[in-house]
Amino acid sequence: MKSELYSKKIREISLKLVHKAKASHIGSALSIADLLGVLFSKEDFYNFSKKEDPYRDKLLLSKGHACVALYSALYFKGYFSYEELFTYGEDNSKFMNHASHHVPGVEFSTGALGHALPVAAGKALASKLTKKNNKIYVLLSDGELQEGSNWEAIMFANHYRLDNLTIFIDNNNLQSLTTVEDTISLDPLDEKFKSFGWYCKSIIGHDHDLIKKTLNDSMQSTLPKAIILKTIKGKGVSYMENNVDWHYRSPSKEELKVALEELGIK
Repeated sequence: MKSELYSKKIREISLKLVHKAKASHIGSALSIADLLGVLFSKEDFYNFSKKEDPYRDKLLLSKGHACVALYSALYFKGYFSYEELFTYGEDNSKFMNHASHHVPGVEFSTGALGHALPVAAGKALASKLTKKNNKIYVLLSDGELQEGSNWEAIMFANHYRLDNLTIFIDNNNLQSLTTVEDTISLDPLDEKFKSFGWYCKSIIGHDHDLIKKTLNDSMQSTLPKAIILKTIKGKGVSYMENNVDWHYRSPSKEELKVALEELGIK
């Protein structure tokens, strides 16, 4: 499946899940759908036949509130059935409203922010020490970088030269009820990473070709890698785009219909 189609399907399933469960965080899920489409459309990434391989490449979703996008991506890789997935948000379902390691393919339970990067840094170091050197990816929110634990892990990764660690920052500049800028500014974020001894690039986070090129180029560096994705919260649905309300709202039946029509889904 081509990455663009994969992203479209992630958006479709994410919208339907959040609508059915009357859940939150659809804006956060839509802003990362393009990155997930690029990653999961690769045949060897989360290949179901290799799911038990401890040294496969791994992705930790640190912004666990956007879990419907990850669940959707894993569904299209065959990790669970449609019926299982659509128990999302129900009592006693393993498909919780934040990423849960009880879901096949989810590496680490997240929701409390600032935890996944330190864990990922440890995984990356373990891979280096055992000379496996598989790649460890982390997807963080921008507001999450206000958590000090992330910066401890960033220093740790540079100290141990974890060139097998790549983080993606979903830089949509909205968090909770306001903007990142009005909460605690992160600028200049790229210069911060570089000063900590990381390879860092800032790109448009919805351009599939650019994401692929930047990711490939970054692999030439011997440093830990940070790719800042300039994204739009709610990307793909006009009334959700750059609208902080959709951090918590769930779409009504009519709003879902409009959203799917805008995405070209019947």
